[in-house]
Amino acid sequence: MDVDIVELRDFYASPLGTVARRLVKKAVERIWPDARGHTVLGFGYATPYLSAYRSSADRLLAFMPAAQGVMHWPRHGPNATALVDKTSLPLQIGSVDRVILAHALETTDSPQALMEEIWRVLTPGGRVIVIVPNRRGLWTRMDTTPFGQGQPFSRSQLARLMQASLFSAETWGEALYIPPVPRRLALRSAVAWERIGAGLSLPFAGVHVMEAVKQLYRPIPLRATRKSARMAPVFAPASSVHLTIPRPAQTRETRQGLHRRP
Repeated sequence: MDVDIVELRDFYASPLGTVARRLVKKAVERIWPDARGHTVLGFGYATPYLSAYRSSADRLLAFMPAAQGVMHWPRHGPNATALVDKTSLPLQIGSVDRVILAHALETTDSPQALMEEIWRVLTPGGRVIVIVPNRRGLWTRMDTTPFGQGQPFSRSQLARLMQASLFSAETWGEALYIPPVPRRLALRSAVAWERIGAGLSLPFAGVHVMEAVKQLYRPIPLRATRKSARMAPVFAPASSVHLTIPRPAQTRETRQGLHRRP
């Protein structure tokens, strides 16, 4: 079930949401420092992370699903948002270079159908960053934030989904090691939480930030071949039954007649 656009807007306007946006945005920028020469599409509610590429990308688009709702973005300038269907984006095949998915994959009824539509609109070799709640994280256990809504993913589940949708997972990252509580002490120490969590590779990060690349051909899995029995050609039929013909008995007279001369 999609999170309402008002709830998303209010969360990112709160102190906890402001910190979460800054931390996740850093994880995204570590993967894509800039987007020069690219058309970038944000799907779901990706506007908090699209703003990093406003000065470098050739074009920015922000699509939001109909069940979620839409809002004007950016605040100043021409509107770049549109209300769309999740499985039927109003774009031509291979029309965007990069995609950011945020608050989208975990709330859709068919994640693979959404990824197949993303595959369709991406250029050959196009890239997508997926931001999804971590199944083992603390944020998924509290429904007071958007990251506690929908279906969280483990790393293996996300990797299998990418493979089934003809994507190859390349870069893995995590963010939001801080507890999802709006306390000043926790918010002030957010950077320290992130450094400790990333340095120790702790498993309870709030979100996965994963980059995948569009594959052009479906990989063919290798199957174990059976060893067949080695057959040798048979040139003459061999009978399995051997018959022994007895020689006629020789009497004394017969032997004597054989030695007589005419």
